[in-house]
Amino acid sequence: MTLNLSDVYIERCDKDSEEVIAQEQASFLSTSLSHLKHHMNEFVYIESQEFEPIKTDSLSIEVDDVFKMYMVLLGLKVQKKHASAIKSYFEANLHGENVYSSMMFSGEDGLWDINIPINNMVGFQEEMNMKEAVEIIYTFLAQLIRTLEQQ
Repeated sequence: MTLNLSDVYIERCDKDSEEVIAQEQASFLSTSLSHLKHHMNEFVYIESQEFEPIKTDSLSIEVDDVFKMYMVLLGLKVQKKHASAIKSYFEANLHGENVYSSMMFSGEDGLWDINIPINNMVGFQEEMNMKEAVEIIYTFLAQLIRTLEQQ
């Protein structure tokens, strides 16, 4: 899966204050994912039109302070009725030990606030760059959307 992320909008932000540390160019996606382990206070916010098919506007990637796992946070634009299907999909498709994910429906926004460990997705490698991480997240979410549409 190769995404065209030339139109991407990227910010590096402080986890505590959510203040923007730096706005980055698309070339930042070639940075190693481990950048986030070396800068535990940061998360990377990525917005792209390419995310429309996976029913989200943006992805935020960070390293969880407690579990030291790479996590993706996003707002998924699907109906509340899909709760059990989303949960089943996560259980079936997140692999490994200590799989921690969370999901909460926001009636106000009409979307799911989802937090998923990238470490437990098929294809994850600690040495991958940000673009490769975005691509495995995209693939994971595209399969989830296909699953939901088949129900």
